Order: sequence, then structure tokens, then C-alpha cells
Amino acid sequence: MAKFYGIGTGPGDSKLVTMEAAERLGDVAILYTPQPKKGGESLAKKIVSPYLKDTLIIKERHFPMSYNKEEKMLAWKEIAEEIKADVQNGHDVGFITLGDPMVYSTYSYLLELLKGDIETVTLAGISSFSNIASKIELPLVMDEESFAVIPVTAGAEKIEQALTLFDTVVLMKAASNLPLLTTLLKKLNLLDAAVVVSDVAMATEKITYSMRDINPEEKMSYFTTIIVKKRREQYK
Repeated sequence: MAKFYGIGTGPGDSKLVTMEAAERLGDVAILYTPQPKKGGESLAKKIVSPYLKDTLIIKERHFPMSYNKEEKMLAWKEIAEEIKADVQNGHDVGFITLGDPMVYSTYSYLLELLKGDIETVTLAGISSFSNIASKIELPLVMDEESFAVIPVTAGAEKIEQALTLFDTVVLMKAASNLPLLTTLLKKLNLLDAAVVVSDVAMATEKITYSMRDINPEEKMSYFTTIIVKKRREQYK
């Protein structure tokens, strides 16, 4: 029976694609790749390119990066219907997504629309923040420490609450509001507890070990993540 596979590509380096994902990428007949911009290059597709066979049918589909939920839902439904038809016609279908499919991924919305209609399988990938933590050798959590992941788009109140309550906080989409983050981290005396990483596992990777060294007006990569570790000093 044909299946739909959600495949995490990891954060950026093709070598970080799991063996299971690489094997499945070589098996599927059709692969859907997300495009944040119409006509733009798919980073996820670039990552998995070493594992794709010549006969693979690739369908690049645009997923609107919009705050309009109705616009996004319409696009998700159209693509989900196309995927369902491909699977029901007997094809194994894959969908690739950066990092892990269960962490801030459009795939989760497709899965919700497709579950129950076709057989689905989700293959984990390495998340950006777990890769960052390993790269800088900073434990995300130890013993009774607490841990939170929050997108900067959640707003000042939720971010400050997370920074106050948790021992380690991962701030995703950090480049979207560096002035706000600088203000909050300064207010909570956490500037030196913050490690800023752009384009992890890519050729353009950049690591900054204190928020003090970041110009809040600087335009940084969309793929910028900040890990705030309150007890960071003990791991240096």
C-alpha cells in the first residue's frame, strides 16, 4: 500500500540527513518540496539533493509565509488534496521539511489534513537548536532544569514570561525582532547568557557568544536562533 512520508532534512548540511530519511528519499516516486517564495530555491531540496534518484518526480509547491490564516489554509488544503490523489493512485509520496517535521513545520498542518484518508509515516530530523547545542557543546537541559522553545513572533509578553520561568530558552525566528530581544535580555540581565547562531550547518554559519556583540539594527539571516542558558557559565 502506498504511503505519505514526512521527512525531516535536518538544519542544513546534507550529511545531517538521517540514514532512514536518505533511504526513503531514494524510494519515493514523488517528492513535494516547499517554496517560501514563488519561483524561489528550496533549501530543503538542496539539502537532500545527493539522495534523490533521476526518475524522481519533484513537485515544488508554494506555501504562503503569511499571517492570513485563511490564505494559508487554502494553500494547505489544495496541496493536501494533490498529495492524497498521488497516494491513492499507488505512489509513495514524500514531503521534505527543514529540521524536524514536528517542530514548527508546515508538514504538521498537512498531516492533520491527511491523517485518516491515507497512510502516513513521519521521519524525524535533527532540529536546528539541537544541532547548535551540540556544536557549541552546551547542554540544553540537565538534572531538574526546565526548557522552552518559543518563536519571537509570539510577542514580548510570552517571550519575557519564558525567559523568566525557564532555565533554558530557545528563541526561534530571532532575526524578526532583534531590538525587542535585546531590550528583554538586557532587562533580565541575560545578554551574556545568550548565544546567537545564524545559518547553522550551512556554509554561511555564524556563531556569536554574547548578545552584547549583536547590533540590534543589523539585518540577520531568517535562519537565526538564540539559545539563552541561565547557567551557561558552568559549561564554559
